[in-house]
Amino acid sequence: MTAAALLVLAGTGCGSPEASGTENTAGGEASYVRTVNVEVLNIETAEFTSYIRLTAAVEAYEDVVVSSQESGVIERIIADKGSRVRAGQPIAKIDDEILSAQVDESRASASLAGERYERQRQLWEDEGIGSEIAFLQTKFEAQSADARLAFLEARLARHTIKSPITGLLDDRYVDVGEIIAPGTPVARVLNVDRLKVVGGVPERFGPYVSEGGAAILDFDVLPGASIEGTIAFVGAAVDPQNRTFPIEVLLDNPGGRLKPQMVANVRVATEQLQGVIVVPQDVVMRTEDGYQVFVVADGPDGTLAEARAVALGPSFENEVVIASGLAEGDRLIVTGHQMVDAGDRVREVSEGGGQ
Repeated sequence: MTAAALLVLAGTGCGSPEASGTENTAGGEASYVRTVNVEVLNIETAEFTSYIRLTAAVEAYEDVVVSSQESGVIERIIADKGSRVRAGQPIAKIDDEILSAQVDESRASASLAGERYERQRQLWEDEGIGSEIAFLQTKFEAQSADARLAFLEARLARHTIKSPITGLLDDRYVDVGEIIAPGTPVARVLNVDRLKVVGGVPERFGPYVSEGGAAILDFDVLPGASIEGTIAFVGAAVDPQNRTFPIEVLLDNPGGRLKPQMVANVRVATEQLQGVIVVPQDVVMRTEDGYQVFVVADGPDGTLAEARAVALGPSFENEVVIASGLAEGDRLIVTGHQMVDAGDRVREVSEGGGQ
């Protein structure tokens, strides 16, 4: 190649944001020296938090299926589905006509037995009349009558089916006139003012996840809105089927925007590091011996690209911690690193190609 041609190449290459050439006439012979335009990042220490990503499901904080404790015919529906109920509020009523009559009968018997016992006690204790066995027998009869009355009153109270929690009556399973037995599901009540998000964490992250830790939740139905929650439960055992252990994240649900069985994308913090070197993950290049990056170093004829073997620490998204191989103050090549080799001459340019 002629010297004129080299000069043309040099003139056209200087305007490229990627590479250019210069003429070297050392020793009386012309040669082409390759120069690559690069962008650099001055290395500084920073804080770094690594996360794991989980796909989890939303569940109600309390989810109760209310069942009947007595048998009979549904006489009345007091609270229908979709209504809010308080703890102890009636939901439905079972016909109690027969049981109410039994309670009245038992109450009368208990009153008579109590009167007999009181009179026998006065005769025996105050006047010494009668026998001790007669006194004890009337005492036993009075106690038995009171116990039977309490038993029937408890059964009568259970004919009114009540909500055990405060929440939303989400579904009803019986209708008026339907005959039910003990254990028959009557309604489902959910507490959706507070939710729990349930997911499984891979076992290798067990040492990093604990109760009280922070988690960040994103929902496809609420784009752009991240919600912070607290890890309230960490399972003690690993599921042998998928090698994960369960966690529960609690969060408030003002306005009821979130609903049970929605899918949540959860980020759980695993490691929080201080004073570490963090670089973009795409500048790290894999080699046969591990990983390397390129930094700008000063050479006798200008700045050169220098390859540095690095050891990697934790990573998240497009950032990775450099455990060794870089130091604060190094100039890391972040653009043009894929075009250089060790020893190539480089020119630092700002974003957009200017020097």
